[in-house]
Amino acid sequence: MHSHAAGFAIIEQSASGMGNAYAGAAAVAEDASTIYFNPAGLTHLPGSQMVLAGHVIMPTADFSNRGSYVNPMLTNGVPVAGSLPGANDDGGKTKFVPNFYFSTQLGEKLFAGIGINAPFGLATEYDNDWVGRYHAIESEISTVIINPALAWKINDRISLGAGISAQYIDVTLSNAVDFGSVCFGLESKGYLPPGSCAASGVMPLGADGEAKVKGTDWSWGFNLGALIELSDRTRIGLAYRSSVEQDLEGHARFRVPSSFQALLDMGIPLFSNTSASASVDLPENASISLYHAFNEQWAILADATWTKWSRFDELRIDYGNPMQPPTVQPENWDDSWRYSLGAIYKSNTTWTFRAGWAYDETPIPDAKYRTPRIPGNDRTWIALGLGYQISKTMAVDVGYSHLFVDDTKINSLDHSTGHQLVGEYDSDVDIISAQLKMEF
Repeated sequence: MHSHAAGFAIIEQSASGMGNAYAGAAAVAEDASTIYFNPAGLTHLPGSQMVLAGHVIMPTADFSNRGSYVNPMLTNGVPVAGSLPGANDDGGKTKFVPNFYFSTQLGEKLFAGIGINAPFGLATEYDNDWVGRYHAIESEISTVIINPALAWKINDRISLGAGISAQYIDVTLSNAVDFGSVCFGLESKGYLPPGSCAASGVMPLGADGEAKVKGTDWSWGFNLGALIELSDRTRIGLAYRSSVEQDLEGHARFRVPSSFQALLDMGIPLFSNTSASASVDLPENASISLYHAFNEQWAILADATWTKWSRFDELRIDYGNPMQPPTVQPENWDDSWRYSLGAIYKSNTTWTFRAGWAYDETPIPDAKYRTPRIPGNDRTWIALGLGYQISKTMAVDVGYSHLFVDDTKINSLDHSTGHQLVGEYDSDVDIISAQLKMEF
């Protein structure tokens, strides 16, 4: 998984901020990445500036089975119960996340910029024979936003900023399908003659296939910010980023065992390749940040960010084939908070040292609503960073964070066949970031 703020949000939007665990991100305004965190911070950047950053995110998500089973009361009469077969697996997948920003001063009080980055993302992948294959094999969400912004310095104490975002999303989801259990369910409903599944060798847990859904969409949102200078050494940042409604269109592909396909060919129009659609409301968030400089060398930072993850109440996929029932996964997420503290030490005009801590709440309410696609939990960040001023117009930053993830229990039901995934994830994350800043 490469979502390392709450849920599947991506907070890795600068390497300079990484070193502080993104504490004070809406107030620090030390480079053009402020376009994402608080566009009002552009008023602290005279001239023109370009920032290129990249992050290597290396998660582990080791699953241990704790008695996963088939629930016969939920399998449409399928005569099978007992343990789910399959191996444990690590769903973590290393990913690279880039950022680009450009800012420029248009006048004494007017500033502009543009950012290109990824505000949301997810990547988990498991072996085809793992015990949770009916819940998830591949899950990938990729987003890109193009975010132009303007900032206006009202006076020496108050600046305001606003931006718009064109957002692209690309989603791929796959899982195994227990067509043996599906077949017996069709028998119990009278769609197939009694005994036809067994006669064809299509038995529960013994006739796996696969379902894979892909979809894309463009949509838009906006972000707003204010920067309030309480004194020459202290400022507060307020920032808001809107929700974005994504209406995805794409296709569904099914890989069906030949023995079961022969039964479907008797006149059951299910599991044929078709179009697919889904709607996802990606949540808004709001932040308040503090930056305070004790002197020319030392500064402290703090931040609290709220995200409205309660918008994510279910994942529903509808199919163009009118006979194919929708796939619905209840989520029922809660709103979440992220808290962070950081410090900056400038030993001289060349070297900058950073450190930070953050606590990031999971929006997933309990084990019942946790799935192997997003096996998240509360996490604690420890971060370190280093900046080096190469010349008057060029600087590099590097950052490293380790995320300690709380023990993560899962008790997830596959509603189509009654398979219950029960277990625990042992997870952590390492992130390495690097950034080049050039001023003109």
